[in-house]
This record gives sequence, structure tokens and C-alpha cells, in this order.
Amino acid sequence: MTAAVRSLVVLIVAVVSLVAPDITTDAAQNTPAPATLRVGLLRGGSYDVSSIPLETYVARVLAGEAARDSPPSALEALAVAIRTFALANRGRHRADGFDLCDQTHCQVVRTATPATERAAQATAGQALYFEGQLASIFYSASCGGRTARPSLVWPAATDPPYLPSQFDAACEGQPEWEAEIRAADLQRGLANAGFKGSLRSARVAVRDDSGRVAKIRLEGMTPPDISGQDLRIAVAQVPGVPPVQSATFELRQIGELYRFTGHGYGHGVGLCVIGSVNMAAAGATAAAILGQYFPGTTIGPSGPRLTAAPSAPPARTATTIAAPSPPPPPAVPTPSRPEIVVWLPAGEENERDALIKLASTARDDLSATLGVPAPMRITLRVHPTTIDYERSTSQAWFTSGAIVGGEIHLAPVQALRDRGMLERTIRRQIARALTAPALAARPLWVQEGASLFFGDGGTPGGRAESRVVCPADLELARPVSAGALADAWSRARACFSRQIASGRNWRDIK
Repeated sequence: MTAAVRSLVVLIVAVVSLVAPDITTDAAQNTPAPATLRVGLLRGGSYDVSSIPLETYVARVLAGEAARDSPPSALEALAVAIRTFALANRGRHRADGFDLCDQTHCQVVRTATPATERAAQATAGQALYFEGQLASIFYSASCGGRTARPSLVWPAATDPPYLPSQFDAACEGQPEWEAEIRAADLQRGLANAGFKGSLRSARVAVRDDSGRVAKIRLEGMTPPDISGQDLRIAVAQVPGVPPVQSATFELRQIGELYRFTGHGYGHGVGLCVIGSVNMAAAGATAAAILGQYFPGTTIGPSGPRLTAAPSAPPARTATTIAAPSPPPPPAVPTPSRPEIVVWLPAGEENERDALIKLASTARDDLSATLGVPAPMRITLRVHPTTIDYERSTSQAWFTSGAIVGGEIHLAPVQALRDRGMLERTIRRQIARALTAPALAARPLWVQEGASLFFGDGGTPGGRAESRVVCPADLELARPVSAGALADAWSRARACFSRQIASGRNWRDIK
């Protein structure tokens, strides 16, 4: 740390310490009984589920997420953030039978050390709250000198006041990095992410208010633009290619090479691990560190046991094509004619008629194409944010739609519309619902292939060449990125289309 930066960090620590009373620490009162968390531990392509006491889990995640040799107050601040994330995201993998996984999709779990165990116990029961509600927070290895708002990283995410884009002198912009990627490798990464065409050039077109790359113009490709975050994910799927460590970078094309020069590591939202280490080294307490990165939050008891029922979803209103009424419990008689039930976030009633029209048209068309009766009720549940969608479905935001409990769950309407995916997502999910009874016992590539094939119009096309390898269940159930999912979908559709083209009935594909 340079002398100038060290002086600035000390000044920030002093100022934050003055306002530290705004960060309450009343966790010692009414601390709940120790909780347990069901964690999916990835082993050889599948998850082993283990029940882990909450504080043991926090200590083990600290070992996986903290910087090496972190001072105690930095470990304690991160422990509170880890516990808050776990509580706010419990049930994220509900469909898989556990709460959280041990991968970067959730939080990395490693063997605890004496230092991480001490930090977990020193902060036991403490979590972050905002206006009386558990805060939805994030952290990353290095913000690169300025934190990012959630919506700058995850489209349609909300931007709570405690997750601002703000200058972070403590981070120092470390680490600085450089990556040189061959044009052919960048082309492969973009193709895996679903882009078409032949890349002629790539240049930074737009930056967001944190200085990160919001849009890269891709000459020769369709679509013609990609965000810096999505490019990072696309490149990461190409073996042997150096990583683009953050979206804070400069980009130069030198012949057949693309040179990325940047700083920071990770998405940059919320607590900066490197910045917190530097603040702690300058004398900041855990409360002061949390107050710097999550302004306006309070530290309080961590709330109900993880085994308690998940909190109720945000209030929504519902209407049907027939008599308006909320979705009935199982005891209510089956309706006399087909209905479309649409649950919308508050304030989005203007979307109802369009969604009902799209769903009813898709239902009637697909029912006729597949030769199956139209279901008497189809329920669409639209989520207000991508984070809400992920929590309710245990699926990543880029999946766009999922069927959970017999209902079709959709990512925010505007996000789907902006990506040109609204009608296609609805059709695919209805196709999935209509084919599910016949294909429930088949591999996922058959189920997804059917929804993609019929949802996209039921005509052969795409990667139908004979050499395509059908994707494994895990590739479709737990895609590591948008690019990986696009590739798995493409192969699933190709495998399904290939058998349709050979004359096989869709019900007989295995």
C-alpha cells in the first residue's frame, strides 16, 4: 500500500468509525438457537447433501472466500456477509433438495482453519439488515477501486441503497492484470454463448457509471453487442484461454490478438475483500468495514432457523381468462374450460393481457402440433427481479423460465422483452409442460430438446449434424454460464431434431 493511499485509508477508517454507531450490534440479545444448513457438495458431477451447522458453514466458507492472512476484523466482516448471504439465499437449490451449493454459484466451501473458526464464533448470530429486513448482499475478491451496482452486473436486478457504486480507496485497484486472447479463441467463446457470424473486430462501445465495460461492439457477429460481464463468462468456457478477471478493462486489437488490460477481480458488487483487508490493516473494526461497503444497514440477530419455512413471496395479484380468482388449492374443482392464470409483481398489471394472449396462443398451437389435449389451467408466475426468480426456482437468471410446482416461472418481463426472449420463453415452457407427462422419465436432453424444438416452431434446424454429442443432465440442470447453457440447449435441440428428421415420433425419442 503506498503512503498516499495508506493515509487516505486511515482517514476513511477514522470517518467511518465516527459514524459506526449507525451500524448497530445488538446480536447478543435474543440470539436464536444454532441453525443448520443443507449444503450440496459437488462430487464427481453430482451433489452429496450434508447438513452443516450454520457457524461451521460460515467458518468453512471463510476459508474458501477470504484473502490469505486476512486480519481478524476483515475476517469478522466477511463472516457477517457470508452469514447474511446464506440466510437471504436459503432454499436457492430447493429443487435439488438442499439450500446452497459449494460452488461459486453460491459460496465456496473449504476446510475451516483456526482463524476462520474464531471469526465465525466472534460474530455468531450476526447478519445485516436494512429497514428491518434481511439484506440481500454480495461480495467479491476485488472491486478494482470502485464498487458496482447490482443492475450493472445482473440485468433487471434491483439497486438497494446499501449497494451503491462508490469509490474505494482501500482497494487500490488491485490486482492489475493482462490477458491476450487469440481471435479464434474469442470467436469460439462467442459461438458457445450463442453468437453467430465471423468476428472481424471487437471494441469497447459503452462504459457504465462504475467505469466497467457495459457494451462491446462485435463487428461481424449477431447479436452485434455483448456486455463485459457476459464476455468474461463466454471466454471462461474456452479451455486454455487466460481469464478476463473483471469488466474493468481496456481492449486493443493487435492483428489476430485481442489484448485486455484491466484491474480488479470478480463482479465488484458489495464488499471488496481486498479493500476490507487494507481497511483492517489500517485499524478498522468489522462494523466500520461493513458500514463502508453496506451503508445504511444494521447488524442484528440472524433470525429464524434455516429449517423454518421460507418467507412468503412479494404480494401479487392474479386474474384468469374465465372468472377472476386466485389459484385454487387442490380441493377446488377443475375448471370447466381452459384458463390462463397470471401472477404479476405489483405495478405491472398492464402486462397481463399481453401475457395471456401469448400463453393462450402458444397453448392452442402446441396442443394441436403435439396431439395432446390443452391443459385446463396454465399458471404463469412473473418475478419482479432476477434475484427473486433465482431464489424461487433455484435456477440461474439466464435460464429465463422454469417449471416449479406445476407453475411456469418467468424472469422479469422487461428483461425478457429486452433480450427478445419473452414469447420464445413462454412457448418453450408451455411445450415443456405439454410434453412432460410422456417424457418425464427420459434424459434431460430429450425433455429440453422437445421444449426447444416445438417451442421454436417445430421445424428441423440448428446444429443437427450427426456428430453432435447430446448434453449430460448436469450440463442442463446446472449450467455454469449463459454460454454453457446456450451450447447445451443447442446440442439438445440438435439431438432431438435429428431423431424427428429420421421419422421417429416425439413420444418415442430416448
